[in-house]
This record gives sequence, structure tokens and C-alpha cells, in this order.
Amino acid sequence: MNGLSKWDERFSSEEYVYGTEPNEFLREWVTSHQPERKRVLAIAEGEGRNAVWLATLGFEVEIWDVSIPGIDKAKRLATSRNVSIQTKQIDLNEADWPNKAYDMVICIFGHFPPHVREKVFTGIQQTLRPGGLFLSEVYSTHQLAYGTGGPNDASLLYTEEMFHQLEDDFVPLVLHETVVWREEGTLHHGESAVIQYVGQKR
Repeated sequence: MNGLSKWDERFSSEEYVYGTEPNEFLREWVTSHQPERKRVLAIAEGEGRNAVWLATLGFEVEIWDVSIPGIDKAKRLATSRNVSIQTKQIDLNEADWPNKAYDMVICIFGHFPPHVREKVFTGIQQTLRPGGLFLSEVYSTHQLAYGTGGPNDASLLYTEEMFHQLEDDFVPLVLHETVVWREEGTLHHGESAVIQYVGQKR
């Protein structure tokens, strides 16, 4: 319940606290690689900026998020961009992942306790169709030194090794840790230590 109330409180303002434009890594990768316009699942998607952008490109997009205020804002953003999205209120600790249901899963700055992260990785593998893509940009453990967004708890941050552990099920197309400049609303602003990942399901 603490996690739920935190996100509800964060998303209850009129302001889109992470902005209304898509994450830059997602934008750059999708624009340059032009994956087929098929079914996408956006997890921990919050106010919907990434999902709505994908929908404007012709993807069929579904959002999973724990926060009803966040989902409501995602719907409003979709309406303002004249696109439709599907939404579900889902706690990823308790998610029932459908088998081979999606062609792409995106997780942009989705940070979870270790036991939930393991469930999420397993769920993504299960829910992607063969050849499907898992795309993610998340804060690395080095982000604690920058303080420009993300959790203050190192256990919620990522290392490259966490993604290497997916290689039995995914071919890594992109995996690197880097420092980028992010201006995403008021809560992600400045130099940021991130891990960028794109994996293709075997």
C-alpha cells in the first residue's frame, strides 16, 4: 500500500511530472530501427508519455501501472494526441503475464525491489513472442552520485550484470551503461547514469 499511495500522490497533480514527450533513448531507437507496428506493452508507464508516443506511430499499446491517477493522465494525454491506448491497473508484484502476447515490452525508468524485478524479467520473457523486443532505459547504481532523478535506494537501481543474466532468453542488441542528459518533466533533470538495453527474445 505504501508504494501505491506514493505513486497516486505523485501523479495526482495536473502537471505531468515526467513530461509529455517520450524518453529520448526510446525515441532514437524506434525511429532509427523502425520495428514493425505491432502490439506493445508499456510497464510501470505512469502518465503515459512513452506509450502515447508509440501509439501516434501506429503501435497498438497497452499500459500497466499501479496508479489510477497516472493511468487517468495517460488516457487524457492519448485523447489530446488523438490516439487510443489500453490501460490496466496492475501491481507488477502480482501480475499475471499472458503467454506470448506482445511484440515489444518497454520499461522506461521502472525501478523495483529485487524480488519484483526478478518477477518482471521472468514475466517479460514469458509475455514476448519469439523475436519480440524488450527495450529499457533505467538508472544504474552510479546514479546515486548524480541525484538528478530516480530512487535513492541502490537496491532499486540496475547493473549491466542484471541484463547479462537475461542472455539465455534474449539476444542483446544494445547493452551499455552511459551518462546522458535527461530533461523529463521536473523529476528527471540533468546528467544521469543510465543503462540502455534492447534484447530480442530467442
